[in-house]
Formats: sequence, C-alpha cells, structure tokens
Amino acid sequence: MTAVKTRVAPSPTGDPHVGTAYVALVNLCLAKKSGGSFVLRIEDTDRVRSTIESERAILKSLQWLGLQWDGDPFRQSERTHIYETHVDQLLKSGGAFRCFCSAERLEEMRVAQRAAKMPPRYDGLCLSLTEDEIRHRMDAGVAHVVRLRVPSEGSCVFDDVLRGRIEFEWKTVDMQVLMKSDGFPTYHLANVVDDHAMGITHVVRGEEWISSAPKHLLLYQYFGWDAPQLCHLPLLRNPDKSKLSKRKNPTSILYYREQGYLAEALLHFLGMLIDTRNDDTLVEKARGTDALIEAMTARFALEHISLGGPVFDLAKLNWLNGQHIRAKSVDEFLHVLHDFGYRWPESVPQSRREHIARVAQPRIEKLTDFAPLVAFFDEMPDLSKSDFDLPKISPPEVRDALQAAEETLVPTDGTWDAAFVGERLKAAATQTGKKFKDVARVYYLAITGSPASVPLFDAIEILGKTETLRRLRLALEILQ
Repeated sequence: MTAVKTRVAPSPTGDPHVGTAYVALVNLCLAKKSGGSFVLRIEDTDRVRSTIESERAILKSLQWLGLQWDGDPFRQSERTHIYETHVDQLLKSGGAFRCFCSAERLEEMRVAQRAAKMPPRYDGLCLSLTEDEIRHRMDAGVAHVVRLRVPSEGSCVFDDVLRGRIEFEWKTVDMQVLMKSDGFPTYHLANVVDDHAMGITHVVRGEEWISSAPKHLLLYQYFGWDAPQLCHLPLLRNPDKSKLSKRKNPTSILYYREQGYLAEALLHFLGMLIDTRNDDTLVEKARGTDALIEAMTARFALEHISLGGPVFDLAKLNWLNGQHIRAKSVDEFLHVLHDFGYRWPESVPQSRREHIARVAQPRIEKLTDFAPLVAFFDEMPDLSKSDFDLPKISPPEVRDALQAAEETLVPTDGTWDAAFVGERLKAAATQTGKKFKDVARVYYLAITGSPASVPLFDAIEILGKTETLRRLRLALEILQ
C-alpha cells in the first residue's frame, strides 16, 4: 500500500467534540496502516470565535486519547500571507472575483430567493463590474470580499471512497466567499491551499462537507493541482438516529474525561463505531490507548466503515468503560484513581485502601462512581426509621434481624474476615426464620447506608468488629 498522508483539522471555537476524535481516529489508522503520516491543523481563521483556550483543550484531549499527530500542529492564522498570494492568483486567472455587495443587499437577495423557492446562491451581480468600477470602489475604501467563480452550466462529478459517484449541478453551488473583508480566508480556501501544500493524499471528513466538495474541487482545478481522494464519513448519531448534539448527548471530550471515563474506553468505543470488529475482546488483548490504536490499525480498512450512521449509545459506553476498569489490576486501578484526582480520607488507613479498591472496582462503571460508593467507610450512614421500610420483612422482623446479627457477631476468638462474617450473618438470619436474601438489605442499610453496595461481608471485614457493632446498635436505636 502506498504511504498516505492524512490530517484532522478542528476549529478552536468551543469544547473539543467527540466527532473530532472519531474523524481523527480514522485518519490516524489510515495513515499508520500505510506507513504514512498524520498531521494536526488548527483552522483558526474565525477571529471572532476562535480562542487559545479552545485550541489548548483540543490538543490536550487528542493527546489524552492517544491520537498523536506527526510534527508540530499547523495554525492557519500563521499562514495568512500564503492565502493572500493564492487569492491574487485566482483573481488574475479569473477563478475568483471581488464582491462589493452590502450585507443588506445580500439579505434582500436571500429573502427573494426563499420566496421564489430557489436554492440560496449569490446571484453574480458583481461579476459584471468592469476593471475601472472595481478600482474606483477599492480606491474609495468600499468593503468587499473575494468570491469563487462557479460555472453556470454543467455538473461536478467526483468519486467518494465510501459512496462512489456523486454529482452536483453547478447551478446549485454557491459562489463561496474565499477571502473575507477582514483579509482572512474562509475555510474553503484555506483548507484546499493547506491540503495541497502539506501533501495530503486523502481528505477524510464528516459527511456534512459533501456539499462543499464541488467548491473545493473547482479550486484544485483553477490552481492546476491534483485533488486528493475524498472520503466522507457517516455522522455520529443519537439513539433516535438524529445527529449527535449536546442537546441530547454530551459531546465534549472534556466531559467524558471529567466524568471518569478512561481514555482507552472512549477510544475503544469510537473504534467500535468505525468498525464493529473492534469488539470487546480488545479489552484484554490491547491494554492502553497505544496498544488499542495498534490493534485497530492492524485490521483497519476504509471499506469496513458502514454508511449507516453509527449510534453514540451512552449506555454501551458506560458498560465498556466498566469493562476497561475491571481489566486493570488493583495497583493499576489505584493509580488511575489517583490520576483522576481521588484522594483517600485520612480516616481510612493505608492498610485498608487496597482492599476497598478491590471490592469496589467490579461495582463501578465510571471513576466518579467510586467516591460515593465507598464513602460509608469514612462516614457513619445517615439513616431514618423510614429507610427500614423494606419489602418481605416487617418492622419487628427488621429489629429481630439486627439483634440476631449483633448477638452472633459478638462472641469471637479473634477471627474477623469475610468468611467468618458471612457464616455468622447467615446464622442470624436463620434465627429469625427468614431467608438471608430477605434480611441482607437490612444489614446493607445498617452497615453501608444503602440497600446495595460493595459485597457486604467484605465491607464488614474492612470496617472491623467495633465499627460494625456500633452501626448495628445505632440502627436499632433508630428503629426504637
């Protein structure tokens, strides 16, 4: 396979989007599979909305996911002189023209087009200006933009790697602004100039850019350049098949990091959306983001990408994140918790932390689940009498179960472990004439403050005899 060069080109105008990571992963795998290179280009020509904070967040997020680019990032704001040169070239060759239409005139034009049910498209008024008229307006300082000259007849036909032959009639293609009145290029000019200058062989991007392809291909033609191969990926979808948006699903990579998702889990999930063969077997086979990318690259092929919109199912991501958490050793899990920012309460001794982590690890799907799950080891449960209104067991039976537990746990010969505790509590349930599963929720409530938590016997072993008996007595006092 011939080495290819790909790129991802986000705009720093907000939080880094999971769709950016999805597109970046495809581009990275395609480049690595061929032994080629993958570059990052920050498209920051929108001077109003672009921020350095957003750029930093993009870099940090992609690095967190292991989506490492080759070389330093490019910034379009540092390349404006290059775009100016190419605009001059287009003006001289007739591929572009100056447009002096005011915002008011353009709005009137669009209103008329909508009323006539015509596609929105610049009407070409300024194409008829003479050189003298253009020079006079420029000398007078009239604000203007530079637009792409689009044929009035015929069609643009091109091949998409995933979609095959695509055709657009030129009369439906707008005369796109290439250079704004502030002297900065639009996306359409800058991305074509940069893709050519950087030697990009494959432009792999979201399907929302399909309608822009004729404008870009026309620019390649005007400049006399060979166009790269185009591949438009299906958009990420919500479970209801609508376009993924923050109104229905969190879309920021920063959100997933802050909510306790592992980088390898989110990366793996995106890989599953690209190719279903990247299934859950990779949890054990490829540990960490680097190993995951290697495994996904080895089986990568553009033709395996389905055009059906991949569904960003949060429930499935949660499940997968839990699988990656459970695949870690306890030491690895403790390191992950520390890196995430969890700090143990001073009241929990070092000797108990590994045991707590071990029993909690299988019970969480996100790192944010850990602190509330194990808080009872540090804090006495805040219970009321109504908390013990449980199915299949009456209030008198609840009191009997607590008293029986206290009595069976008091006489010990020094043994205090999960096996001993389980044996005694099951004996206590027998004394009350109830099945253990019916009284287990009583013990969970008294010990952990919740009807379900980490394994009960392990929790009691970790808390110790003195604290366990104290909690059982407190529960009895609440009931009485």
